[in-house]
Amino acid sequence: MRLQSPWHPRLADGPAAPSERLATALADDILSARLPTGARLPAHRDLAWRIGIGVGTVTKAYGMLERRGLVRSVRGRGTFVAALPGRQGPVIDLSVNMPPAMISERALARTLSRISRSIDPDLFNIYPPVAGHDEHRRMMARWLSGLGMEAAPERLLLTNGAQQALAVAMAVACPSGGTIVTEACTYPGALALARQTGRAVAGVDMDAQGMRPDALDRMLAAHRGTPMALYVTPTMHNPTTATMDMSRRRDIAALCRRHNVPIIEDDVYACTETGADPQALMPLGMLAPERTFYVNSLSKTLSPGLRIGALLVPCAHLHAAESVLLTTSLMIAPLSYAVMAQWMLDGTAQAVRAAIRAEAARRRDLAASLLGPAMTYPRYDGFHVWLPMSRPDAERLDGAAAAEGIAVTAPGLVSVAPDAPATGIRLCLGRARLPDLTRALEAIGRHLAPLDGRRAATPEPPGVAPPGPAGRLP
Repeated sequence: MRLQSPWHPRLADGPAAPSERLATALADDILSARLPTGARLPAHRDLAWRIGIGVGTVTKAYGMLERRGLVRSVRGRGTFVAALPGRQGPVIDLSVNMPPAMISERALARTLSRISRSIDPDLFNIYPPVAGHDEHRRMMARWLSGLGMEAAPERLLLTNGAQQALAVAMAVACPSGGTIVTEACTYPGALALARQTGRAVAGVDMDAQGMRPDALDRMLAAHRGTPMALYVTPTMHNPTTATMDMSRRRDIAALCRRHNVPIIEDDVYACTETGADPQALMPLGMLAPERTFYVNSLSKTLSPGLRIGALLVPCAHLHAAESVLLTTSLMIAPLSYAVMAQWMLDGTAQAVRAAIRAEAARRRDLAASLLGPAMTYPRYDGFHVWLPMSRPDAERLDGAAAAEGIAVTAPGLVSVAPDAPATGIRLCLGRARLPDLTRALEAIGRHLAPLDGRRAATPEPPGVAPPGPAGRLP
């Protein structure tokens, strides 16, 4: 006699298809350990009858979960919750910005088994073209289209992750000795890259939508006559989580046209579901294609181990970008190409992307429930949140977290001006297991409590605008 499943059937809230809502509900209970390892899932027909959906819908949902490695099916026995990795090391790391783990050992083994039966030996026997194989460039172009960026494959360069794409873009758009204009707080990797390659960095004041057009206009006018390029993250800005609306994006694009400044757009946090309104978060690369170097990566939308970046280059700069890529290239691992192709062909990539977005939203809301108004509530799904505060408070919180075995992003790493009074703490929510993440956020919440009164009595410093009521952006 088979054991009954301990799961209480339900569909997650939201407008998604029933199969996605069922998969989300099960994933929530698996990742939060309400459904333990080895627990049986309900039989397909029984579950379909209990919640009033078709058997095919249940089969589709179970397939999504199996591709993520959250469940395993045993022929003749049923479907069971798969084992998940435990916490590694004494530190809960909230300093590294990466998506939640959605690919298990079992799912990866299944992928490699399929690849072994069909892999092209030329991936290993010959050097790839500088910009990547044509087939893989077409696949990446279709993938970017699903994220809202229409990309012509002939303008697309495949790179060894987004960081190499940024390096190529900076080398072409802004010569050494020039100035990278960016947000007052920005991605630490871009700051380090600009400074290590002999470029100055100028920070532009921000508000709840990110870079302010009036401040950018003044900054570009002040640097007129010197080589410069704009580096900007319009969607789910790192670290502040700001997202620009379409009016703001058009203003930024128009200013760069008027000042004849190239744009380097970092869009690695775009994880838009297929079918979402492409007008809502249109990339600058579509508003000003003649001057925008558009950067994306599978490391953020699928898996950190899949280091395949994408750089969409303006037509006039394509030859120069290919030359830089050739001289700086770290060849993409052939196995990574094979995994990318397999996942995009068999639906794993789409399932993982949707699962990452759902898990990111859950972790964001967990952080909001534990950190309250101290946290800027993002208007977009991502893997990090932002605690704006003065530099002394941020440095104290950084030290207090470290004393409890919690690593956060130090405030000095994200600020263009090292002595800027307005900064904050970035918390990266994707890497830690959910129980560890909960404990870490609870500890940080306790350390935030003494700051609340002082922050209420102290005017906000200039630079980054404060969050709106209840921690939400206005």
